[in-house]
Amino acid sequence: MFATVSSEALNLLQGIFRFPLRLPRRKSRWRGWEPGQQSIKTTGVIRQKTLKAEIGCTGVALHSGRTTALTLKPAEENTGIRICRTDLVNGARDITVNWRNVVDTRLATTVGNDHGTTVSTIEHLLAALSGCEIDNVLIEVDGSEIPIMDGSAAPFVFLIECAGQIEQNAPRTAIKILKSLRVGDETRSLSIVPSDEFSLDFEIDFDSSAIDRQALAFGPTDSNFKSDIARARTFGFEQEVDALRNAGLALGGSLDNAVVVSGDRVLNKGGLRYSDEFVRHKILDCIGDLYLAGGPVIGEVVGCRSGHELNNQLLRAVFADDDAWTRIEAPPTGSLRSTSKTADKVVSAIA
Repeated sequence: MFATVSSEALNLLQGIFRFPLRLPRRKSRWRGWEPGQQSIKTTGVIRQKTLKAEIGCTGVALHSGRTTALTLKPAEENTGIRICRTDLVNGARDITVNWRNVVDTRLATTVGNDHGTTVSTIEHLLAALSGCEIDNVLIEVDGSEIPIMDGSAAPFVFLIECAGQIEQNAPRTAIKILKSLRVGDETRSLSIVPSDEFSLDFEIDFDSSAIDRQALAFGPTDSNFKSDIARARTFGFEQEVDALRNAGLALGGSLDNAVVVSGDRVLNKGGLRYSDEFVRHKILDCIGDLYLAGGPVIGEVVGCRSGHELNNQLLRAVFADDDAWTRIEAPPTGSLRSTSKTADKVVSAIA
């Protein structure tokens, strides 16, 4: 199902992205599509999208440390995002990826099914699918975690771009917010208010001079998810590593897949990819978690020290109130821009 690439080409890709890549064949077996064939023409209606061909890679799982194989496959329209655990059999292997099936939000977002099967650390891949506007995809993975890759969404964006996209017949839909909602407390919160477009205004505050207080506004204009958000990596603190590993967590974590902070220093040799990479990664996580709504969300999101738990709580609050949302045909998204700003208040607790 995958093409063979030269060792020189593979070494080049691995040197850039630090993960083994399996490129798609020229011919996709999905519904007879072949290169050169035009996708469905659209006139005014935004259509659902899937991949043109399947593509895969291998990478390390952040918490187990296990080498994990991942394959992204085209999927039929209106089927959404699904995960198949290829290391299991029968119905236990299939998970529908949506907010209802989130079973854990500690350190990462984890989805599961009625058989007790789970897959964790899905948020970076979901952020890439959201940023690339992929509606329908089958994710095959041979373990309980999506590989962490370099700790960002950029490798997944690269995979999606290599596989290509194709429009499908069904119109794309979005979840439009009709009522203002807020979850959290005085120290951390996440809210959403009605708007004609998606935007995300996020603030973090850490008791570390390497991070301190950062804020970022991300909304529609002339920049985009790929350049402004996708490359932001997950991060952690050196003093927490031993406790995590004693608990059987972060066994695959390293300076190759996370930004590690020690006191007032970033330990990674290359430093940061953005001066405010930390808040950008929190926005990345939020974008991925909100894609569990089952499509793009149309509303203005404001977060203060929010994480995976509040991201999921907000979706549950939205869908618990039938008057808070409606499903509409998705409007043209345009591109997105991020703008750094100085936070206007100090939150004293550690995020």
